[in-house]
Amino acid sequence: MKKVKITAVRKAEYPDLMEKYENPIEHACDIKEGDVFIANGWERPEGFCLSAWESISPFVLTLSHGGGNFYNGWMKNPFSAMISCNDGFRPVSFYLEVLNEDIE
Repeated sequence: MKKVKITAVRKAEYPDLMEKYENPIEHACDIKEGDVFIANGWERPEGFCLSAWESISPFVLTLSHGGGNFYNGWMKNPFSAMISCNDGFRPVSFYLEVLNEDIE
């Protein structure tokens, strides 16, 4: 299996939806644009949001096992994916790419 690099490339926020639908919360997402995590196959990287991991982990697992070419040529690099977390108020888009490093 190969390691997969996860880079937070964009974080959006929708204050109008938050005001209309979300109960106020003290602690939201800690991930910032530019944050990088390395995944060892099925293992969630330390400090990575559990909810975001649930959204991207099937793609990470597939990439780590040599799969790719999602949706028949969707990505320029077939061994990558652009996946967003499932937070509808402040979604984060992650670029996933296979590294040429085996999992130890």
